[in-house]
Amino acid sequence: MKVVILGAGVVGFQIASQLVKEGHDVVIIEKSAERAKHIANHIDCMVINDEGNNSQTLRRAGIENADFFLSVVDSDEVNMIACGIVESEFNVPIKIARVRNLDYSKAKIFQKSFLGINFIVNPEVETSRLIANTVALGATSDVMLFENSDMQIRNYVIDSNSFFKNKLIKNIKSAVNIKEKFLIAGIVRGMDFIIPTGDTEILENDNVYLLATKDTLTKIFIETGKKREKIEKIIIVGGGRIGSLVTRYLIRTGRKITVIESDYETCKNISEKFPDALVIHSDISDENIFEDEQLYSYDLIITTTSNEELNILSAAYAKNLGVKRAIAVVNSPNYIPISTKLGIDVTVSPRNSTVSAIMKYIRRGDIKNIYSLFNGKAEVIEFTIKEKSPLIGKSLKDIELPKDSLILTVIRDQVNKIPDGNFTLEQGDDVITIAKLDSIKELEEVFLNS
Repeated sequence: MKVVILGAGVVGFQIASQLVKEGHDVVIIEKSAERAKHIANHIDCMVINDEGNNSQTLRRAGIENADFFLSVVDSDEVNMIACGIVESEFNVPIKIARVRNLDYSKAKIFQKSFLGINFIVNPEVETSRLIANTVALGATSDVMLFENSDMQIRNYVIDSNSFFKNKLIKNIKSAVNIKEKFLIAGIVRGMDFIIPTGDTEILENDNVYLLATKDTLTKIFIETGKKREKIEKIIIVGGGRIGSLVTRYLIRTGRKITVIESDYETCKNISEKFPDALVIHSDISDENIFEDEQLYSYDLIITTTSNEELNILSAAYAKNLGVKRAIAVVNSPNYIPISTKLGIDVTVSPRNSTVSAIMKYIRRGDIKNIYSLFNGKAEVIEFTIKEKSPLIGKSLKDIELPKDSLILTVIRDQVNKIPDGNFTLEQGDDVITIAKLDSIKELEEVFLNS
């Protein structure tokens, strides 16, 4: 398919990178000469250095033949207007806009495909929902959920005392006191993402992604010393868009919420919106606030400011003082391993949340869910086996999967199956897979074009 992307920021860059590596025809429009040059040097696609909200530039990009138009610049208004121009002058089936202003994204006009926009993605909404889901599961790790299933993928960092350490994956089952089935779906090691085999050895500091039912994962985390804590008192650092949305989601659960915000006007706004929350006008970098407000007695800290370095340091410092769990909003992929080593339980990336939402929409149809991992280096994809699929009746051992890909589990009639090679697929099965980026196109061909 052909995709025209307006905006080569972090979101546009990652989406373009993934689509190009999957073999799609991508054109990027970027007004910054420096950024356009950087993109041209790093992605094998056409890059146009110009404003994208005019028809002449769009024609140069070949918009007439595009299947998708994505507008992901920093301005909501430019994104919406660009989609409107494409709708009025060109026959592009799908228009997607990133819209951060909640007043825009909640407006009823978008329910009627305003300006021809087919899908609106709000990074703050996606991020806040993910944080709320993570809190509901105890904030012990990142979490990926799947429809009509209690199967989850959660991550666990291997420390010096872990019973996973220095063991081959094929030998782990006999070494742990857990009878239920689970799989190691992927491993982040340094700056590499590994799709493991039975002969892969687990090393200290590996960030391991585990797939199992909710109950089984809870048992694994208890066995590894990371039992689920009761979360009743929560600190939310930052009253911006993400902080405000997270407060809205969590205040409904009856928990005690304390919001710390350095801007006085934002504090007033938060207080008016959420009278049941305690709002403190202070700078989280002032260490006295932890003693003055006894923040060390809280169960969870969620750092949501626009400064990711402050988010990491504040979350790590709070855990060091006794806060049980910590979630930090972090965008830079280089900071995520650092955050883990500092004891932060969960890192949430607005960029990854946005990319996952857009990629899921682009690949909608026979794909039900998609999660982008480790700065887009791998994806977890949930396929549905539709009527007349040639995979129906085939055993997994007879399906030729591409390198660096793996079938993790099959959901049949809302029952989870962790299959072996003799498992045969049936119509209606939901198949959860994982693959490195270079293998995704071939994996899609196996499930969608067989």
